[in-house]
Amino acid sequence: MSQQLINHSPDLKRLRDEGYAVQVKGGYLVIHQIPYVNSAKQVKHGSLVSQLTLANSTQTARPNTHVIYFVGDQPCNADGTPITAITHGTANQQFVQGITVNRSFSNKPPNGYIDYYEKVNTYATILASPAAAIDPSVTPKGFAVVVDENSEDVFQYVDTSSSRANVVHINAAFNNQRIAIVGLGGTGAYILDLVSKTPVAEIHTFDGDDFLQHNAFRSPSAASTDELNKRLKKVEYYYNRYSNMHKGIRMHAYYISDTNLSELKGISYVFVCVDSDSARRMIIQYLLKENIPFFDVGLGVNLVDNQLIGTVRVTTATPVKSDHLADRISFEADRDNAYSTNVQIADLNCLNAVMAVLKWKKLSGFYQDLEKEHHSTYSINVSHLRNEDSTA
Repeated sequence: MSQQLINHSPDLKRLRDEGYAVQVKGGYLVIHQIPYVNSAKQVKHGSLVSQLTLANSTQTARPNTHVIYFVGDQPCNADGTPITAITHGTANQQFVQGITVNRSFSNKPPNGYIDYYEKVNTYATILASPAAAIDPSVTPKGFAVVVDENSEDVFQYVDTSSSRANVVHINAAFNNQRIAIVGLGGTGAYILDLVSKTPVAEIHTFDGDDFLQHNAFRSPSAASTDELNKRLKKVEYYYNRYSNMHKGIRMHAYYISDTNLSELKGISYVFVCVDSDSARRMIIQYLLKENIPFFDVGLGVNLVDNQLIGTVRVTTATPVKSDHLADRISFEADRDNAYSTNVQIADLNCLNAVMAVLKWKKLSGFYQDLEKEHHSTYSINVSHLRNEDSTA
C-alpha cells in the first residue's frame, strides 16, 4: 500500500528519488535519517513525521497543516544553541506503533505548502544545515532503505482519519479481533457500517434473508434500483458495499441454527441482532457456554395518538457478568418480547447500533468506561438514557 502510494504521488516519489528515506505508516508520512545538531554540538539523526492528506488511495492531496513532528532531541544550530524559530511543542505523543514523536515544529509559508515535497524539504533543510556546517558529508538524502510494513493492513486504503485525530495507537485495541454480526436487519447493518471502519481482523456477517425494497429504507447508504432488482442476499449486498473499505468481511448467507452454532466459536465479540426469541435464546446459551462476550440489541416502538413512542435497548454480557440477562432479555414466545415490534425506523436502528458499538469499544479499551453498565435503554419520548447492571 505505501509503495503504491509513493509511486503514484509525484511529491512522495520525488522525495524518495532524491534520496529521502520515505515511509508511509498508519496514515502518517515518516522521513527517517534526518541529520541535526544536539546541544552538545554533535551530529545526530532523527525522523520527521507528518499527517497525510490523500486525494484517494494512491495519491496525496495538498497538506492540511503546516505543522510537522519530530522524533529526536532538540535540534540546535552549529554552536549548540536551540533552533527556536520553528519551535511549536515538546510533548511526547505516540501516533502509531513504533512511532513516538518528541516535539513539533511550525514554519508556515504565506500560502501553506503546495505538496509534501515542499513541506518535508523545507524542514529537512532547516534541521540539516547546521549539521552540514559541522560535517559536510551528512545529508538527509542518503538513500537509506526503508521496509514497507503495511502489507497486512486490513483496509483497502490508508486510514488518514485516525492519523488526523492522532488515535491510530488507540485503534490498536481492535487489532486481531474477530467480530460476528448475527442478523443484518436495520440495526445489524448500521453496526456493520461502524465496525467496518475499525481495524478488526475479520467481520463475519450471518443472515439468510434477501435484501428487498423495504430494507433499503432502514439501512446505511442508498441502494440503487438495479441493486434491488438483483434480489441479492443481505450479506452479499453489504459485502459489496463494505469490502470496498475493509478486507476482512466474511459473508455467511444463512441463519445461525443449532447445526452451525460452532461457527461462532473463537469469535472475539458477537452482536446479536435477531428478532426471534427462540433464535436469540439458542445463540445466547451457546455464547454463554463458550464465554464469548456479546451485545443483544432491541427496539420497542409503538403508535400512540398518531405519534411513536418506545425504547432502544442494548444488553451486554461478559465473562464477568451475565446474571442480569433473565431480567433484561425476553426468552419466552416471540409475541411476548417488548422489543420485537415490527416498527423499524432508520434513525432508531442507527441509534441502537451506535449504543452497541460504543459499548463494544469501551470493552475493547478504546473509550474510557467508568460506568461499566451491562444494560442501557433510551426512552424516545422523554429523551432519557438509563444505564443499569453495572460492575463498577
